[in-house]
Amino acid sequence: MLSTIARPARRAAYRAQQASFRYSLRAAHSVLRGLSSQRVEPAPRALQTLERRYAELLERDVDNAEGGAYPASLLFQMPLGDYALALPRLLLDLPRTYLRFRRRDWRDVPDDIDLRRYPAYFRRTFHWQTDGYLSRRSADIYDLSVEFVFMGCADVMRRQVIPPMTRFARRCRRRPLRILDVACGTGRSLSQIAQALPGNQYFGVDLSPYYLDVARQHLRDVPELTLLAENAENLPYRDGYFDIVTSTYLFHELPRRARRCVAGELYRVLRPGGLLVLEDSAQLSEARDLELFLEGFAGEMHEPFYRDYLRDDLAELAACSGFSSLATERAWLAKVVSARKPASPAGP
Repeated sequence: MLSTIARPARRAAYRAQQASFRYSLRAAHSVLRGLSSQRVEPAPRALQTLERRYAELLERDVDNAEGGAYPASLLFQMPLGDYALALPRLLLDLPRTYLRFRRRDWRDVPDDIDLRRYPAYFRRTFHWQTDGYLSRRSADIYDLSVEFVFMGCADVMRRQVIPPMTRFARRCRRRPLRILDVACGTGRSLSQIAQALPGNQYFGVDLSPYYLDVARQHLRDVPELTLLAENAENLPYRDGYFDIVTSTYLFHELPRRARRCVAGELYRVLRPGGLLVLEDSAQLSEARDLELFLEGFAGEMHEPFYRDYLRDDLAELAACSGFSSLATERAWLAKVVSARKPASPAGP
């Protein structure tokens, strides 16, 4: 259906959709900034840079769809029905989240689960959200809360991992490809990947069994799917098993030692000649113009490892782990790093 719509009309509809999301969220953002104890007014030039990068992301998103990197239908797949159901729960939870933020109570996690199975860095209330990543209640409202933070652009940024994967798949003689999404969360990235690259085998790993429960619902129509509750520092796969490995918004929530351990595991399970695609927050190495916003995020959202992450360049980390042919692209408040595991002498 969308393929029959003229390109100018499709672009106009897409811009209107994103504008409606953005402006409907601006008022709420203003209220929350007023409640914050760390208010900093950005300079006009910084705001102009943010606006320009935002516009560039939206243009790239439509360009990617029109260029065949992923289906145009992904541009219009905001699950508004699911979000409408989640909104009352999110609103009811806001007072608890606000009190936790005021108290700086990052240890407020459920006491009825065995926390010993999780690493210490995971046992906290990232983003001050109730239960951290350790309950189904948290998982049910997570996607809506992230879209709220990113002005309706969370899925837009997530799918920027797909174009390098599409280019790789078109050149690859192997079928089906084995594709692993590490820290897959509720499955939003993996769902978009499966629609863009159908007919392959999909794998997802996440530490939270509660988020995987939601992912199973989101991905119930995806064939050849395996989801496991495992630690990315010790992936349960043999060496060289996957053709493509991707991860979205994991590394900024890891301490430096764990970042290196996870990067080593991604290298280990990827086959020679295989593709790695990482997406995460922008970093100072390529986005010094966003420094004010990036530094502010660390303080506001309880991201204890974020300031170190900002200075620990993902491309350099990948290179130190053995990857080559690195490329970095900006995506508004995010970045995408793609790389290859060096091929064996016999070739990919």
